[in-house]
Amino acid sequence: MNYHFQAHRQVRKNLLDILQGTSHEDLLLIPDGFNNNIYWNIAHTVATQQLLHYYLSGNPFRIDKYWIETYKKGTLPNLNVQKSEVEDLEFLLTETSKTLMKDFDNDFFSDYTPYTTSFGMDLKSIQDAIIFNNLHESLHYGYAMAQKRAILGEKY
Repeated sequence: MNYHFQAHRQVRKNLLDILQGTSHEDLLLIPDGFNNNIYWNIAHTVATQQLLHYYLSGNPFRIDKYWIETYKKGTLPNLNVQKSEVEDLEFLLTETSKTLMKDFDNDFFSDYTPYTTSFGMDLKSIQDAIIFNNLHESLHYGYAMAQKRAILGEKY
C-alpha cells in the first residue's frame, strides 16, 4: 500500500498547488461549460475521501460534518466561500492524508461495507477504497486543471 499512499500524497500536493496558486475569485468562478468550480472540486475530494474510508468502515469522520454535507456528491458549489475556509481546506488536504495513513497502519479500518461507486467500481475493502479514491481525486484534479485553463482563456 505504500505506493498508493505515495500516489495519494502526490495528488493532494497537486490539488494544494492549484488551490494556493489560483486567485480567490478564480477558485469560485464557474467556467462556461461546467457546473461547479475549482474550489468545489478540491473540497469534494476531501469530503469523498472521508465517506469512502471512514463512513463505509463504520468509523467517525476525521473532519467536521460541514465539509461532508457541503461538498459531497450531488451538492452545488458555494459561491460565498471566505478566505479562511480556503485556508482550512489547505490544511485538510494535507492532514486528512496523514491521518488516513496513520489510521490504516493502526488497523482502524477492520470492517468495511461493500459499495459500488457511480464510476462502476466495486469496493470490498479499505484497500480497494484507497486505490479507488486516488483515481477519484485524480479525476477531480483533471477537472480543476481544465477549469483553470478555461478561466485563463476567458480572461484573455
